[in-house]
Amino acid sequence: MTVQIFPAIGVVGAGTMGRGILQLFAQAGFPVLAFDAAPGAAAAAVQAVTATFDLLHGKGRLTRAARDRAVAGLAAADDLAALSPCAVVVEAVVEDLAVKRDLFRALEGVVADDTILATNTSSLTVAEIAAACTRPERVAGLHFFNPVPLMKVVEVIAAVRTGAAAVERLRALVAATGHRAVVAADQPGFLVNHAGRGLYTEGLRIVEEGVATPAAVDRILREAAGFRMGPFELMDLTGLDVSGKVMTSIYDQFQQDPRYRPSSLVPPRVAAGLYGRKSGEGWYRYDGGTARVPEPAPLPPLPGPVAVWIDPAAADHGALAALVEAAGARIAERAAAADLQLIQPWGGEATAAALALGLDAARCVAVDPLPGLDRHRTLMLTAVTGAGARDAAQALLGADGTGVTVINDSPGFVSQRVLAAIVNIACAIAGRGIAAVADIEDAVKLGLGYPAGPLAWGDRIGAGRILDILRGMQAATGDPRYRPSPWLVRRAALGLSLLTPEAAR
Repeated sequence: MTVQIFPAIGVVGAGTMGRGILQLFAQAGFPVLAFDAAPGAAAAAVQAVTATFDLLHGKGRLTRAARDRAVAGLAAADDLAALSPCAVVVEAVVEDLAVKRDLFRALEGVVADDTILATNTSSLTVAEIAAACTRPERVAGLHFFNPVPLMKVVEVIAAVRTGAAAVERLRALVAATGHRAVVAADQPGFLVNHAGRGLYTEGLRIVEEGVATPAAVDRILREAAGFRMGPFELMDLTGLDVSGKVMTSIYDQFQQDPRYRPSSLVPPRVAAGLYGRKSGEGWYRYDGGTARVPEPAPLPPLPGPVAVWIDPAAADHGALAALVEAAGARIAERAAAADLQLIQPWGGEATAAALALGLDAARCVAVDPLPGLDRHRTLMLTAVTGAGARDAAQALLGADGTGVTVINDSPGFVSQRVLAAIVNIACAIAGRGIAAVADIEDAVKLGLGYPAGPLAWGDRIGAGRILDILRGMQAATGDPRYRPSPWLVRRAALGLSLLTPEAAR
């Protein structure tokens, strides 16, 4: 039997991220040396990781042999010089450019010429750090996510002077741990944080416009679109102080591109100390770590006999008719004879769609066609929808027990807006060559936990339909944040999958 000998890995920084990186490499069979400038911190990290291996063994998730091998490979270094035999050194120290530059200069005087120096930075550019080194071609980003052993994706960041050999060695190193390595250019937010902008910024924009409350946005995106958590739940989890800085940083680093514009709702909350779970209140209040989420309003009673007209062009015309009839309503053949008029616009506002169809906006309610009627249903009012039409729509479409949320008028409902923004940003990432299509897809699924990769999601909805939603929002608002990516426009025009890479790459 051939025994694989792994090279030694150095980890500088013994905080939460450093400990996670130690655990990952040691568990994969690598000899790992930990160093921290604080006396005793590296030894404490080794002890903590050893305790984790003992716990995993006790739970049956690590064999005795694997536990012993992992523990035997862990050691604390007394000084940087002890890292001289390492083939790769990963830095996980404080997010301060001067500190990181000083560290890398010192490491260059210790390690071999072919040792790779990797930074776990999340907000600085790798090129800024590499500029301090005499051999920047061996400096790259190796960005892990917390908790490191459980988050199965690692970003390998190629700075402008990083050599191809360093990127390939780091990709192979990550693969040896069982994690997925995705390669990204040294651009703001790298890949995962960059791709995640749409969920946050569009969710905030929807609340800014008075379309829906944070709880309603989260509910729709969880129950209709399939996200594990909505944007406001996520901001409370990560900390609004942290999320706010990331939003502002990426916006500024992209020369204030409107696609990444932060929200004016965030700074006042941060100033008030409403950070989320860690402060006991953010977008939600927390009792013992549990969010106090407002309960949806109960369904109103059906206000007597109701005649319903459904737009013949509605995507779910037949299913809508069956639903409202089963709930006790009568289908009207003419809109003028109906108490309630149901429409299903893509990317447009309910008011504009009603007027374009010659309907009475006071009796009109829009139903989001994107999720399908087998999932949570979003009902959008026009600017003048009356209480009778609103209550009738809610009662009829919630009568079978499926959740219903009512929102105010908006170009693109909630799911349409957020998904179009996510797909558009992913198309921009692909179009700029920041990352390969397959890496974009896996990074979003593994790093952000979305139910699908953004480009595959775009294909599922249809590139042409995503384009229609974006153009509808841009026309309604005049906001350049919704300008479509040329990558998306070309593929929609040609009828191509969004997963189709550029021919020359």
